[in-house]
Amino acid sequence: MRATLAIVVAALLWGTTGTAATFLPDAVSPVATGAATMGVGGLLLFATAPRASLAVLRGGARGWIAAGAIGVVVYPLAFYSGMDLAGVAIGNVVALGTGPVVTALLEWIVERHPLSVRWGVATVLAIGGMAVLALARHPGESEDARVLPGVLLGLLAGVAYGLYTYSSARAIGAGGTSRGVMGAMFGCGALLLLPVLAVTGAPLLADAGSIAIVGYLAIGPMCIAYLLVGIALRTLRSSTVTTIALLEPVVATMLAVVVVGERLDPLAWLGLLAILGGIVVLVTARPPGRARGAALDFHA
Repeated sequence: MRATLAIVVAALLWGTTGTAATFLPDAVSPVATGAATMGVGGLLLFATAPRASLAVLRGGARGWIAAGAIGVVVYPLAFYSGMDLAGVAIGNVVALGTGPVVTALLEWIVERHPLSVRWGVATVLAIGGMAVLALARHPGESEDARVLPGVLLGLLAGVAYGLYTYSSARAIGAGGTSRGVMGAMFGCGALLLLPVLAVTGAPLLADAGSIAIVGYLAIGPMCIAYLLVGIALRTLRSSTVTTIALLEPVVATMLAVVVVGERLDPLAWLGLLAILGGIVVLVTARPPGRARGAALDFHA
């Protein structure tokens, strides 16, 4: 239950990202927002455990760290751009909804790990609820030129999210500490995101409000949330973590309605209930063990 609570709190923090980003000036691009959030947040994660992070980089899980770092770079750029085009609700639903599918496929491909019937029921409920939510969120706008690119970027973000979540679990399973793995993976990703921030981030420095919002995104939904993810991955499989994290689009949609002013029809609320039902089915099961370590190294 400690692991479940950790990922629930992380999902609650993630659910605030889209709403917080809407308060940034129009001059701030979603690419700059993503690069700042995970670039600065990645450095903070590394700073929480520098020795452990360096030890992980010198260890046998370097391949998984490298694979996860690719996901860390791609995710924020695609995620915030997708939300900018398709809206907060759809952007979150597509990105987070893709994560469990990706992690499940990786577990099957790499580990040949069969997923339980309960996991399948929970995922079908949650993914079905998100599909309903996405369709109901913008009725009649399927031909909007911005929606389709936004959905595609959301799918890309979901693949990246699933990749770095699974890679984190594998690196922890191979013997790395959770803080060391998170610090190493997100720190490496930050080194690639900071040049993007340097090119696109000038509007972020234009006023104190923008700096404060990005500071919150980097500290809360990024640094603190992924420390909690590391705790969860000690005992839960990556597919379980990404399924419980489907609470995030529920929170994001509620905030989009209450704070941003987006409207939902009754069908969308039915989708929200389905997502919550899937989460309940999953978290009431006996937690499966973490993934075993496996060798994946990219060095010669």
